[in-house]
Amino acid sequence: MLYINVNNKYNFELNRTQGTLLVNNKPVNIDISSINDTKWHVINNFKSYNVELISFSKEEKIGCFKINGNLYHINAKDGFDILLDKLGINYANTTRLTEVKAPMPGMVLNVFVTNGMEVKKGDNLFTLEAMKMENIIKSTNDLVVKSVKIKPGDKVEKNQVLILI
Repeated sequence: MLYINVNNKYNFELNRTQGTLLVNNKPVNIDISSINDTKWHVINNFKSYNVELISFSKEEKIGCFKINGNLYHINAKDGFDILLDKLGINYANTTRLTEVKAPMPGMVLNVFVTNGMEVKKGDNLFTLEAMKMENIIKSTNDLVVKSVKIKPGDKVEKNQVLILI
């Protein structure tokens, strides 16, 4: 599931079920032809759209598209991002962040940081296995690790403090 906000005004929920694209729980029949790496031609409801990717940040999941000459600013969040927002771990709160908590119960597979280490925004902090899925938790800001409270093999609970920064 993906939540999309367009121009801080319109909200959409995208989901794919059995190969069908759902937008706000309604099936959408869309035809997309790639022109190159940043341009596409889209047909939806017998209307034609020329789409061009202007910019995109994979870490922040924000981008800008030009569609038929109009600019659209996109902010995307998946279910994991929504969970992190609820825990107070998001880009808006990174200046006040003093600790990294477990977003869900699971087992620590890898720890990529050590005490005193300088970390850049987007760097990997640790890998958490939850419900048979590996989730790489990344830094949301440039920071210095004060104390690492976990090691590979540790089982953690939701909201448990794992790293102090």
